[in-house]
Amino acid sequence: MSGALDGILVADFSRVLAGPLATMHLADLGATVIKVERPGAGDDTRSWGPPWSSTSSTYFDSVNRSKRSLTLDLSDEADRGLAHELARRADVLVENFRPGALDRFGLGYEQVRPDNRGVVYASVTGFGRTGGADLMGYDFLVQAVGGLMSVTGEAGGPPTKTGVAVVDVLTGKDLSIGVLAALVARGRTGQGCRVEVDLLSSLLAAMVNQGQSTLATGTAPGRMGNSHPSITPYETLRCGGGLVAVACGNDGQFARLAAALGRPGLAEDPRLATNAARVAHRADLVQILESLLAAHDSATWQRILTRVGVPAGRVGDLADAFALAESLGLHPWTDVGEPGAPCPQVRHPVQYGPALTVPPTAPPQLGEHDAQLRDWLHHPDAPVPPTPAHRIPSEEVPR
Repeated sequence: MSGALDGILVADFSRVLAGPLATMHLADLGATVIKVERPGAGDDTRSWGPPWSSTSSTYFDSVNRSKRSLTLDLSDEADRGLAHELARRADVLVENFRPGALDRFGLGYEQVRPDNRGVVYASVTGFGRTGGADLMGYDFLVQAVGGLMSVTGEAGGPPTKTGVAVVDVLTGKDLSIGVLAALVARGRTGQGCRVEVDLLSSLLAAMVNQGQSTLATGTAPGRMGNSHPSITPYETLRCGGGLVAVACGNDGQFARLAAALGRPGLAEDPRLATNAARVAHRADLVQILESLLAAHDSATWQRILTRVGVPAGRVGDLADAFALAESLGLHPWTDVGEPGAPCPQVRHPVQYGPALTVPPTAPPQLGEHDAQLRDWLHHPDAPVPPTPAHRIPSEEVPR
């Protein structure tokens, strides 16, 4: 089965999260992704455990399916020559080294482009390659200096990071968009281009209404816990057991909520009749709603409110989320492991009709495809070899 990017060769010199996430999406779409790793160690995330899978860490597995692993020591002249040959053949080169670091090995954009005019050279940095070139780009750091922590957490509490490296994820998705746009443009012009994303810019773009509010008013928003700065009730509320998330986006939904709670008159109360009025009287409204919600637990309220057209849901964990997606027919995961060695993977998030993705394969073991790919790189006119049908047996996974 071929995918949308069948025939596209990606040289993946990135590691950790943002770059590998982007190249995994390209692999999902049918691109051949060759992941270049350090001999003996590989991508940093291979050692980021526990938890572990049968071949690596679950962190590594989360962003490296359907790739081929090639180990190259860029300080070794022979290996560096193979890296240059890979860059010469690649349609896309992805890297997230510090700005200028790959230039030392002859793999910078200006060095690769003369021999490969069609290359889409995609770079991920923390803060760009001008004034922020020397700053270290880690998701946690960017959440702090980029303002995300300032709006995350309870009012009066400390600034708080999100529960996942969301800046890396957002940047990886921006990188995917940039690469795909550059490939479409190359199809028209025959010329490649440089694509650059940085963690800070991706975060600022993702702050949407909060960022626009800051630009328009000159005042930065603060932390509001699970409340929304412009809408209410649009927050988690205590009930007879657990928490229920209620998301009333308009006056009609609030009226249905009030009726379901047995207090239809709330929707006509001048303090609560409009969203602006409800925001002004948020504290009073929350107190009233929580006193009424005490009659049932969160699961019961989810059923009652959903039935009458009020967006509401029990606050659950990730296991609950996978179970919900499965119950809705979304098929949120697939198993890409070998018999006896399961490797469940969250599926590609976009569904296409007809299909534009290819069946995924398991994340590669370190250097799994070395012999095959080294032989290919020594033969300039050889086609990319097919992915082996069976995994090379491995020793115990390094910890």
